[in-house]
Amino acid sequence: MSTIDWIVLFFTLLLIVVYGIYKSRGIKNIDGYIVGDRELPWYNVGLSVMATQASAITFLSAPGLAYSSGMSFAQFYFGLPLAMIVLCITFVPIFHRLRVYTAYEFLEKRFDVNTRVLTALLFLIQRGVSTGITIFAPSIILSSILHLDVTYTTLIIGTMVIFYTVWGGTKAVSYSQLLQMGIIFTALLAAGVMVVRFLPADIGFTEALHIAGKSGKTNAIDWSFDLSNQYTVWTGLIGGFFLQLSYFGTDQSQVGRYLTGSSIRDSRLGLLLNGLLKVPMQFCILLIGILVFAYYQFHTPPLFFNNVEVAKIENSQYSDEYTAIIQRHEALGAEKKEWVEKLVLAIKADDSEAINASRHVLQEKNQQDQVLRKEVETLLQKNNPGAELNDNNYIFLSFVTSTFPKGLIGLLIAIIFLASMGATASAINSLSSTTVVDIYKRFINKKGSDRGYLNASRFFTLVWGIITLAVALYASQLGNLLEAVNILGSLFYGTILGIFLVAFYVKRIGGKAVFWAAVFSEIVVFGIWKADIMAYLWLNLVGCVCVIVFGLILQTMFKSKIPSV
Repeated sequence: MSTIDWIVLFFTLLLIVVYGIYKSRGIKNIDGYIVGDRELPWYNVGLSVMATQASAITFLSAPGLAYSSGMSFAQFYFGLPLAMIVLCITFVPIFHRLRVYTAYEFLEKRFDVNTRVLTALLFLIQRGVSTGITIFAPSIILSSILHLDVTYTTLIIGTMVIFYTVWGGTKAVSYSQLLQMGIIFTALLAAGVMVVRFLPADIGFTEALHIAGKSGKTNAIDWSFDLSNQYTVWTGLIGGFFLQLSYFGTDQSQVGRYLTGSSIRDSRLGLLLNGLLKVPMQFCILLIGILVFAYYQFHTPPLFFNNVEVAKIENSQYSDEYTAIIQRHEALGAEKKEWVEKLVLAIKADDSEAINASRHVLQEKNQQDQVLRKEVETLLQKNNPGAELNDNNYIFLSFVTSTFPKGLIGLLIAIIFLASMGATASAINSLSSTTVVDIYKRFINKKGSDRGYLNASRFFTLVWGIITLAVALYASQLGNLLEAVNILGSLFYGTILGIFLVAFYVKRIGGKAVFWAAVFSEIVVFGIWKADIMAYLWLNLVGCVCVIVFGLILQTMFKSKIPSV
């Protein structure tokens, strides 16, 4: 990066940190540290909720996913607006009425302490692992820019986030996220405009979409009902609905965000704001990936986008073989450009025969390119058996650093840092909150002072920061980070949601029955996932239904009394 990019990056991050610390001054107890004294307005709640979900993974992986697979991932969020409505009607008023610090306190009032602890532990496991992945994502940036091993950059970014989180607390996180989202929206708009400007003079936004469409990249809607298909309208509306309902309704990293609302109305409006903006925002992020694909139809893209691995092979005994492959790739890129130009002319002339001919040739050229990529992957593995072969997360980053003007590169990289700081800080803060409230305060130190609980919160924030950093060091083995996080969530969220739905709506089921129903449901979910029977989003529905069904069966067997709420 240039000097001006480093200046933009440094001062943007400094602005966020200073603003967050300034807003968090005067915290004296866990009420201020965990729920921000319950005084934040609706717009702050809404943007904080969005920032918590929109991690660096969103801005790194989503464009790369669209570049490789098209727009189908947009369907993942179709169930989100419906989930926000259900939350506003059911979850929000109950949590506010009980004035809980975590979502799991309610479960002890409804069931028993065993169910509360089990659900809290399920949350701690999945959120601890997924937070490690969100720490790893921005470390890819430093790895590519500084040409350092990703392990070292993971340690750098992880340490910075841990320091910021331990110092802040929920109020600092929420206020800094408000500023972060403003910067992120501005930078995304600028990125979209710049990608279109980089296209050839006679190729505009509409033509770029046509090119991507003829290449099968604009497949945003799939109405097929195929349980093995990861992204369809039905997996998004049904599986996605249960995933989002569980995530926003039972995951402390999100519940903690809207518990900061000054009233039920503010929390509801914040969630509805998220429901209205999240789907269009995600669509636009994926659209940027489509535009990058269109750009690379006129410019030969890197055959492998991970610059760190490329540098290793260029300085190895296989460098001559690699150079020969790249020369064939560049020649193939020139041929593809000619046929893309023919495709554009055919589209403008509405010549279906010429369009089909061009598409057929381009498909053949792309297949030839894939063969060359396989050859490069083979060389990478020969040179380094532990080489990371999935470069999907590097695609957008590589494009930005190689094409964008000075200053804007720093800003685009800053938004990925900002997203990581916001999402990771929220997650580590929620892990600490759950540990302190549901375990430490409940079992270890029941009569501690406000200052003691505040110090414990900061201590466990540090502990969880170290744990998630350890997870981050392994995250490079998980492929596409965006999908890895969602698969991990789907393994747990359905069961957790089932517990809460039983608590709200199935009064005849007691604590012992729901506890064992949750255990058996997790066994079923992991069994189905391991056998690869269906797309992972359906696991959210399976887990939820299993808890309810097993709970009804076990309740009949146990015939236990139901505690009153």
